Amino acid sequence: MSSKVAFHTLGCKLNFSETSTIGNQFIKNGFEIVDYNEIADVYVINTCTVTENADRECRQIVRRALRNNPNAYVLVTGCYAQLKPDEIASIEGVDAVLGSNEKFSLFSYINSFEKKNYSCVYVSETEELESFYSAQSSDADGRTRAFFKVQDGCDYKCSFCTIPLARGKSRSMNPNEVVQQFTQLLKQGYKEIILTGVNVGDYFYSKNTDNSTSLDVENKFQPDYDLYQLLQSMVMIEGDFRIRISSIEPNLLTDEIIDLAISDERLCNHFHIPLQSGSNNILKLMQRRYKAEDYKELILKLTSSIKNVGIGVDVIVGFPGETEDDFLETYNLLRDLPISYLHVFTYSKRPNTKAVDLSGEVNVNERKKRNNMLRILSEKKRQDFYRKMIGEKVKVLFEDENLGGFMKGFSSNYVRVKYTFREELLNQFASVIIKEVDENICTVEIL
Repeated sequence: MSSKVAFHTLGCKLNFSETSTIGNQFIKNGFEIVDYNEIADVYVINTCTVTENADRECRQIVRRALRNNPNAYVLVTGCYAQLKPDEIASIEGVDAVLGSNEKFSLFSYINSFEKKNYSCVYVSETEELESFYSAQSSDADGRTRAFFKVQDGCDYKCSFCTIPLARGKSRSMNPNEVVQQFTQLLKQGYKEIILTGVNVGDYFYSKNTDNSTSLDVENKFQPDYDLYQLLQSMVMIEGDFRIRISSIEPNLLTDEIIDLAISDERLCNHFHIPLQSGSNNILKLMQRRYKAEDYKELILKLTSSIKNVGIGVDVIVGFPGETEDDFLETYNLLRDLPISYLHVFTYSKRPNTKAVDLSGEVNVNERKKRNNMLRILSEKKRQDFYRKMIGEKVKVLFEDENLGGFMKGFSSNYVRVKYTFREELLNQFASVIIKEVDENICTVEIL
């Protein structure tokens, strides 16, 4: 009987793609993947440094695993493991801690998944974070939509962020490998490919700084290659698919990329564009690379150029120095912009960031109040966007699940829909008309 392994992933879509790649290692070594709530022999926790209260959250997830099986081997990896290996190694029940590089070859570090209860193996920061390790959805991931990592690391110096410390400098996959692996994902049956990375818009490949894991593919591209050129090469591939960019910085969403989304429906008319603050004072303290008026101009350009474009926004409340007026600038900007939804984060201190030393700490209760105000605004924006879509014809990719007699899916512009379960529609694009809004989902009629 094969051993069982279960995974829990915290954080971004990039982490999900990497968890799937880690899962592939276990499958190749004879393991069966089960749900994290089931009894497993090995539990793998892929952590995130952005998550608030990362230490407490990690402890809770470890305890949950050990409640399922007190004798299970517990392995923790990811960004938090890279930054705080000693902290994680001290958590009772953790058997191994692997850093950002090591998780991609964990079987070379761990020979036996046997719980010892007296020592914790941890390996991290053993080499510079300069190599690029590919990651994408696979048999280890039961999703209809595939996460595909094409970029890693970040050269930006945002004053609140520890990700550059956890993942190193910006580096990108060889475009030849991108096309090769992208084509393989399509052959595996994935219909939507979500391009992930720490800073996807910063994708840039140069033969002079290649960090690829394998270079035995045919080199047919130009010496320098950016995200627009990469997208161009991907939409030239024949097939019934669409590409979604997980997130892109406002200063990196170029006119060329917008024009490509207009001309080719296989590039989703949905962009998730971090704002973080609508106050220029706070943007400067955050060391962001644009002003509020630049962001507004971009959003208005998108909505005037692309019909029914969906726009998601990241925003941070309670950053040091954020006055009531600064917050209201953010709130009013977002209220007036034609966006679809918000991801709202409450600022919390991160060691080894510049923001830790900034004055003007915002009271915790005030942070919560501001967070709540923006969450309410987000729901209003989502409802308004969904209602605006009533009567519109869209193409939906239905996901591989039967939920109480219904199936769910997403349109290109990221409207979530449901329809009576029909097996022949699973993992298929279907043209539908949006009929009505039912809370946070739309009901549709198949054409």
